[in-house]
Amino acid sequence: MAAEVEAWNCAAQRDGVFPVGKELDQEVESVYDEELIDSEVNGNWTPQEKALHEARLKAKAKRRPRKSSSSRDSTRDSLSENVGDVPDPHSPKGRTQTNDRKSRMGKGRGLPKKGGAGGKGVWGAAGLVYEMEEPDCKDPNYDESSQGDTVYATVVPELEEGELEKVMNPIIQEYFEHGDTKEVEMLLKDLNLGPRQCMFPSLAVCVSLECKASQRELTSRLLSDLIAKQVLNEGDMTTAFNHTLAQLPELILDTPEAPQMLGQFIARAIADHALPMDFLDQYKGKVDCEHARAALDRASVLLSMKREIVRLDNVWGVGGGQRPVKLLIKEMNLLLKEYLVSGELLEADHCLRDLEVPHFHHELVYEAVLMVLESNGDAVIQSMVKLLQSFWESGLITLDQMNRGFQRVYEELPEISLDVPHAQSILETFVDVCHQHSVITKQLRDACPSSRGRKRFVSEGDGGIIKI
Repeated sequence: MAAEVEAWNCAAQRDGVFPVGKELDQEVESVYDEELIDSEVNGNWTPQEKALHEARLKAKAKRRPRKSSSSRDSTRDSLSENVGDVPDPHSPKGRTQTNDRKSRMGKGRGLPKKGGAGGKGVWGAAGLVYEMEEPDCKDPNYDESSQGDTVYATVVPELEEGELEKVMNPIIQEYFEHGDTKEVEMLLKDLNLGPRQCMFPSLAVCVSLECKASQRELTSRLLSDLIAKQVLNEGDMTTAFNHTLAQLPELILDTPEAPQMLGQFIARAIADHALPMDFLDQYKGKVDCEHARAALDRASVLLSMKREIVRLDNVWGVGGGQRPVKLLIKEMNLLLKEYLVSGELLEADHCLRDLEVPHFHHELVYEAVLMVLESNGDAVIQSMVKLLQSFWESGLITLDQMNRGFQRVYEELPEISLDVPHAQSILETFVDVCHQHSVITKQLRDACPSSRGRKRFVSEGDGGIIKI
């Protein structure tokens, strides 16, 4: 029977009835099963055929969950048809998506996954340290300004020659008010003067020529500090004084003493090592301007006189609060006596301002009240009230200085009364007149000691019988 089945299969295969391969095996098995079933019905099964039939049934049952060969063949055929469309796996654009760990959902940073280490809420294995992520310029969230290697520098435009005086003059005037050289240094560092930074010392000297001696002293200190802090160098200072010497013919029109003052500036700068020691030597026999020659001669004389002194600290004199108190008191007494003789308020105002001691103006008030107490007649009272009123209205004497001057008189009144018996009554009159002219406040007037006794009241029981 097996020979008949094999012969029949070979004939069918030649005729093209059955397919080759696995399809032929399945057809042979089906035909063979049908013959076995017919043999079973006829009762012709041998034990070997029956065992073979059961084995085939078990093998067939195991193959049922698998896909059919036809579906696998169709998949293989579809892949073979698209072979021409498959990109090159070695090209970056044609790289296959298989096992690609980059997210295709538009989320995430494109970093590799944690590799399965850790559990829920844990990223990566224990002890794993990630390196710093390099910024990607193609990242949509890439911000060039937030990167660490970006450095921004403030660029200050260089000042033009026409703007120098407008910018520097307020700095110099403010320095004369506060006297702080560090603030000037900070302001100059913020400016971009460029090659014109030598103009600042020249402008400072020219401005101070029209000011007081104390302000010229501040200017000399400023030039010395600028050299010490290396804001300026000796070359800048030399250029500045050369420029100032060339301007002397114009400076003497407003300040006739400009040559002598400039000579003192040069001598002080050389002593402070702001100018080189050979500054005067370069002008020997080369100066045609008589004003410049006078300034250089003045500097040479000062340096020869003060050769043993390192710094010419007193070249501008001693002014302001540095003078002795007795000298200031003497100057204020002379000021008041000259005013009583001449009666010129402007001259008295000018003399008081020249003393440059606003913190000591209470002494002037004290001396003025003492002169009133020691005088005879109302003329002195009216003159002093007029003077104090002028100082008060101009703001030269402040409220605090005025109050301190009168309070000092109140405290010393018992001692003053020993020399001036009628001092208390004169003081009351003077205080009332000052209050009428708004020179002092009502509180200060009420604080004045009174020569009259305390007023007694009927309730105290010593007033006798009440008269009706």
